Amino acid sequence: MASVELTELEAAIEKIVSAFFTCASREGKKNTLTINEFKELATTQLPNLMKDVVDLDEKMKSLDVNNDEELKFGEFWRLIGELAKEIKKEKLGKKK
Repeated sequence: MASVELTELEAAIEKIVSAFFTCASREGKKNTLTINEFKELATTQLPNLMKDVVDLDEKMKSLDVNNDEELKFGEFWRLIGELAKEIKKEKLGKKK
C-alpha cells in the first residue's frame, strides 16, 4: 500500500491479503492456494482459530465453490468470514 499509516483495521486486512498471496506464491498458480498451500496457511497462520478443524482437505473442499481444487481469494475470504463469526459468537457469549 501507499506510504500512509494504516488504521488497525486496515492493517489487519492488509495482513490477511499478504498472508494469502505469500502462501499462494509457493506452488501452482500465484493467485490461488493449492491444498498444500492452504494447509500451510491454516497451520502456520490460523493454528488457534482452526484447531477444531479435523480434516483440512474437507475444509478446503467446502470452501472451493467452483471445485477446481484451488482457492481463489474470494473463496478463501469465506473462511475468514466463518472464523470472524466464531469470534463474534465467543465475544457475545462472554458478555452474558
